[in-house]
Amino acid sequence: MDEVSGTERRNITPGLAVSIVLKQDQRTGKLTKGIVKDILTSAPKHTHGIKVRLMNGEVGRVKIIG
Repeated sequence: MDEVSGTERRNITPGLAVSIVLKQDQRTGKLTKGIVKDILTSAPKHTHGIKVRLMNGEVGRVKIIG
């Protein structure tokens, strides 16, 4: 994966368009698109993706940025 990684907190900022996997979609890997409102992961990296809250209130881990 040469694209910008969703596993590093420094790559994610509020207002950024991302695709996340919601908790209930982890088995299927279904992606949900949205705009980042809050960054919920405090660690600089997370192997499954940085957890964020979207503008619509949904919470999940970032898989794709953009």
